[in-house]
Amino acid sequence: MPYEPFERTRLGRSAVEVTRLGFGAASIGGLFTAVDDDQAARTLARAWELGIRYYDVAPLYGYGTAERRLGAALSERPRESYVLSTKVGRLVRACAGLPATADVDRQRLGGRDDAYYADVDDRRMVFDYSADGVRRSLDESLARLGTDRLDVVLIHDPDDHWKAAIEGAYPALHRLREQGVIGAIGAGMNQSAMLARFARETEMDAFLVAGRYTLLDQDALPELLPLCVARGISVLIGGAMNSGVLADPRPGAHFDYGPAGPAVLERAQRLAATCLRHGVPLRAAAMQFPLAHPAVAGLIAGIRRVDHLDEYPTLMREPIPTALWDDLRAEGLIAAGAPTPG
Repeated sequence: MPYEPFERTRLGRSAVEVTRLGFGAASIGGLFTAVDDDQAARTLARAWELGIRYYDVAPLYGYGTAERRLGAALSERPRESYVLSTKVGRLVRACAGLPATADVDRQRLGGRDDAYYADVDDRRMVFDYSADGVRRSLDESLARLGTDRLDVVLIHDPDDHWKAAIEGAYPALHRLREQGVIGAIGAGMNQSAMLARFARETEMDAFLVAGRYTLLDQDALPELLPLCVARGISVLIGGAMNSGVLADPRPGAHFDYGPAGPAVLERAQRLAATCLRHGVPLRAAAMQFPLAHPAVAGLIAGIRRVDHLDEYPTLMREPIPTALWDDLRAEGLIAAGAPTPG
């Protein structure tokens, strides 16, 4: 069955309810390609017109730029009418005065040792998963967003910082949730193994799983998603298009923030060919597939332009014949145990 993008779903055992389709603000922070304030404002205004009421951002996205732009767009909206999430684990800092010992996040874009984000100027991201780092990060995010509260806070990509995240960031967020300062807490990552560890060892409400439960990559299916069902943790799907290769599987397409390799590209093209035989847009299948799992509460779509945004509600409602899912399973393109729509 098609999905209603603006239906509300609850995150775990919390009282926080999000629209099935959420707005991911990485793209309006300049992920891969620069975006100006006007373009970001138009896209966010259209998201509101369509009915999106869940917005996910992070200090990393544009090194503070996405939070500033999102805050400006939401500044005249009633605060109780939307859900806002951001992340902790990285602090935005000016290059000048950074100590040599700073744990700087060294991402790459176009061969430069700076960032995946355009126009970051003299700013860098410094890892800090300590309790003090969480408090500083939240104070700075609130200032950039121009709001007095956050509904959801996620520990952001603690891949190489498990000890600090579990001993510092998580207890700090747990206390803030107990105090009613935050409605729901969780973690957001591009891998499933550490999220499964969080599921076993903590009491979280939601995980943002980026790129690991998609039409192309079902890495989260065997362990993480059953754990989430058992523990009452909601899953939000980010990167449903796997950085773009499922939107347009041609040479040069991105997968996991870099160029798609031959094997990934070939698999994506096989998915596209099977969808074409059934008259179904590949993007519609890519959006609807993860929503069929009972752990999944919704999708977070990273969108930089209004014309792309308008496609999402239509694609979520696109009728898809059961025969398509049967063929994808028979061809080994989706896991045998993966739930499918309908």
